[in-house]
Amino acid sequence: MAKLQYNQIVQKKTVIMDDDPWVVLSNSISKKDRQKASNNVKMKNLRTGATVDRTFHQADVLEEADMEKREVKYLYNNRGEYWFCAPDNPGDRFSLEAELVGDLADFVTENTIVQATVFNEQIIGVLTPIKVELKVKEASDAVKGNTSSGATKEVTLETGYLIQVPQFINQGDVISVNTETGEYSERVEKA
Repeated sequence: MAKLQYNQIVQKKTVIMDDDPWVVLSNSISKKDRQKASNNVKMKNLRTGATVDRTFHQADVLEEADMEKREVKYLYNNRGEYWFCAPDNPGDRFSLEAELVGDLADFVTENTIVQATVFNEQIIGVLTPIKVELKVKEASDAVKGNTSSGATKEVTLETGYLIQVPQFINQGDVISVNTETGEYSERVEKA
């Protein structure tokens, strides 16, 4: 594993600190009069989700975390347990806790291949794709006369997620959803 000097600990780098993997959210290298340079870093623990602010100096060295991504198939969730399997071996099933999965169930349908983040042969998180295409399961009719100001309505997607969409979206349409914001992006297919 690569060693990182204080000035190489930059945004989006993954490092090992206190035997846990951390991702750098932001950093700022500064040098004040007669003081040695320092790197002020905001980091998030990938195992616990805790966020901390740390200052690293020229003598500080961290190890870069050896993270890997692995494909897994999302099967279903039941009472807070999320079940997955290896894509090529449905018998190799395992469950993950809700904290590791995040909002995956809101945006990903059952039997979908997703990416899992692995550290020391242990899954520490599941990545939700940035954009997903989902079918509108339930949608009310558009309200006449309420179209001039970009009016929206609430619809239910095939995963059960409720989302605000423009009035012209109907039941059966396929829409694109930005999973980072949880908002409607565009209509992909008209029913």
